Amino acid sequence: MAIPRAELASRATRAGGPGGQHVNTSSTRVELTWNVRRTAVLTEVQRARVLLALASRLDDDGTLRVVASDTRSQLQNRALAEGRLAALVRKALVVPRARKKTRPTRASVERRLDTKKRAGDKKRARRDRGDD
Repeated sequence: MAIPRAELASRATRAGGPGGQHVNTSSTRVELTWNVRRTAVLTEVQRARVLLALASRLDDDGTLRVVASDTRSQLQNRALAEGRLAALVRKALVVPRARKKTRPTRASVERRLDTKKRAGDKKRARRDRGDD
């Protein structure tokens, strides 16, 4: 699955942090937004999975926002933001494998019961006998 560039909205703003006067004069921070609810790329099942998985990162409109201001180049920051967005969506679309129920082995059950029996015997031996 690939997100069409037409569905992505990007905005470049001035970034903070190190960089001296360069930071104060150039818009290198890139903010990339993608509306999950309105996209034509996802099926309804995929859309529901992404909305659930990324619920904490979405705004009320269903828009996912990714920001990159790592480098002093707007082009590199745009590529970083696109990569982060793709990674987020890819991770959200992964269907977890169903857990296969297993039973404990007979030997492990016997070991557990044997340990319990020994612990009980030990406590029983510590008890004060009222025979005196």
